[in-house]
Order: sequence, then C-alpha cells, then structure tokens
Amino acid sequence: MSSHFDAIVIGAGAAGLFCAAQAGQRGLRVLLIDHAERVAEKIRISGGGRCNFTNRELDPRAPQRHYLGENPHFCRSALARYTPADFIALVDRHGIAWHEKHKGQLFCDGPSQQIIDLLLAECADGHVERWQPCAVQSVAFDAEAGRYRLQTARGPVEAPQLVVATGGLAIPQIGATDFGWRIAAQFGLRTVPPRPALVPLTFGGQAWAPYAQLAGLALPVAISTGSGKARMRFDEDLLFTHRGLSGPAILQISSYWQPGTPLTLDFAPGTDVQARLTEAKRDSRKRVANELAALVPARLADAWTAEDPGLQRPINEAADKSLARLAERVSRWPLVPDGTEGYKKAEVTAGGVDTRELSSQTMEAARQPGLFFIGETVDVTGWLGGYNFQWAWASAHACAQALRAGTA
Repeated sequence: MSSHFDAIVIGAGAAGLFCAAQAGQRGLRVLLIDHAERVAEKIRISGGGRCNFTNRELDPRAPQRHYLGENPHFCRSALARYTPADFIALVDRHGIAWHEKHKGQLFCDGPSQQIIDLLLAECADGHVERWQPCAVQSVAFDAEAGRYRLQTARGPVEAPQLVVATGGLAIPQIGATDFGWRIAAQFGLRTVPPRPALVPLTFGGQAWAPYAQLAGLALPVAISTGSGKARMRFDEDLLFTHRGLSGPAILQISSYWQPGTPLTLDFAPGTDVQARLTEAKRDSRKRVANELAALVPARLADAWTAEDPGLQRPINEAADKSLARLAERVSRWPLVPDGTEGYKKAEVTAGGVDTRELSSQTMEAARQPGLFFIGETVDVTGWLGGYNFQWAWASAHACAQALRAGTA
C-alpha cells in the first residue's frame, strides 16, 4: 500500500466523493479518508430518503439568487461550469430514475442509496483508494518539500495537495464536526462564524402556549424578514410544531433570520382579508371563527378568535376594530423567534471558510498552496431544494479540474 498520492481528500460526503472520483478519472492518484463507519450518511437521509440531488431552476448566470454568504457571487464560477444538467446527465447515465417534485426540486424515485452507489462507482472508475473508517490525527505542511503530511489511524500518508471536504456542524449525530475549520485556522485562513441554517425556529412563553396545541398543522404562507434590500420573502408551506414552527417556509427564512428580529407571516397571500371580513359582516350570521375558516385552517381560526372575547360571536355582531385587528394578524402576523432547534435539526451550516481566502475558479487557498476547501466547509449556503447538493457537485468539480497529476 503506497503512502504517496497526488491528492488526499478528507471527507467522504457528497463533495468529497465527487471530487475524488473526478480527480481519479483525470489520472490522479487519489486517497479519500473519512472517520465515519458509513459513507455519505447525509446523502442517505436527505430528501426523506430520496435525495433531492439538484434543482433545475438554478440560474448559473445569477446563482447568488439561490445562495447566501458574505460574498454570494463567489459561487458563480463553479456553478456556471458544472450545472444541474451536468449532474442530471450523470444520474441518467447510471440508470437512476428521478422525478421533479415542485419548484425544480429533483428526487430519486427510489432510495437515496442510489446516489451514494453512483458516487462510489465513479470513485472506482477513478481507482480512488478509500480509507474508512479512518481518523486523521494531525495535518502538517512541509514547505521545503511542498507536501502535506498526515498522521492517521492507518499510518502516515502524504501528498502535495490536500482537499478538505468535511462539511459543517449540521446533524452531529451522523458524525458532523468542525474539523475543516480547525484545519483552516491551523493554516491561518479566516472563517465566517458558523450557525445553523435551514433549521426549525422555536418560540416559548405563555404567548406561544395556544399555538403549541396546533402541532402538526400545515398550511401555505408567505413569510418574510429583514427590510429594504435585505428583505427576503418565501412562499412555502408552514408547519406548527410543539416547540415552534418548521416546514419549508421556516427552513428557508431561517437562513436569513437574525436573532431578535421579527418574521412577518401572511396566512392568506393575495387575499384582501379586511375586505372579506367586512363583506362577511354584512352578509353572514356565522360565528367569526367559522367565517375565518374559509381563509385559514379551522384550528388556527379557533386559536386566534379564542384570544379576543369580541370575536367569539356571530360576525355581524363583531366590532369593526376587532375584525380589523384580526385581518391584520392574518395578513401581517409579526413573530420574534426565541431561537432555532440548533445543529441537531439543521439541514446545513451557514458560515465557514471565508471565500476571500479561496480562488473561486479552483477552491484553492490563496495563501496556502495545494490546500483546497469545498462543499459545506465553505461560506456558501444554498436554499432548500437541492441547491446545497448542487454546490457540493460544482465546487468539487472545480477543485478536481484544478488538481495536478503526476506529483505523487
């Protein structure tokens, strides 16, 4: 077994597997190392076990629309050079059936293990050597020799190029760690402080007690946060939970939400609620909750009207001011979350290696030759719906194309 390689990739998740495969197929001698017992657990559990592997609505000419970070434009180059169509072609080549759910989200028809098998087959085609499980105990750089020397649980190994694809802190129960950022810090690279993203939000106290009873209720909403140019809005489904709110609407907005700031929810997008209630007051003798249930689920209508004695009556007897307050709540309900469910429930980690430290063409560290960072380790975070997997494929591809052969 040789201990000399052209490149060592640490992390056998989506980005690491794809980078190792692409580099191996270019003729490089590649070693892929991962500390976990099972390969690519995050792929396996993603998309409800069907793996939402990309999103065909991504516009590589303006990818920043679907990504955030301190410099969203950083991801443009890699995403333009390896597109959703490229990965779809690879999926098709492996005979994997897929379908589009909505908003461009592509899922496997069968289990997500098919994507893992695809990546392992691509690694085999590239003659990638894989050490797993294998802990990396230390990383050092011999500047004179221009080589990275790693001490691992399987012994020492070295290469002139090191790719860090160890992901972020999301879902620690499947082995997520901050290893990649420790390597970045070791070599003097700045990082953007990490935080959970695509994560449920929590609410507490007596004010939330009536809504905790709505756990399991789902409905479409428009949700927004921020102001001016920083304002973000999503039209997605919301889910009430025992501890707060979740569902696609909340996961999307959580990446943009700042602690202490409000969210604004519209439970009847595109509807003039004030006009509907005024019309009902004129024409109906039903209770307010019953009329409101034409716009929102009955359980939510009951929870809202229960808070105001003036609304617990037929709508034709309700005061105009009470109905106006109710209409305002339905259309513009301001809520300030207590916090998030944390990395345990987050789908990804925002923050990571500062993109100013890396080449957007190659993912190589500008001040540390031969050191590359890809995937979730980098301060690039995508929207819900396959965008983070597409960043994994694209950043891995950009890095693999830049790795140099014949250096072992």
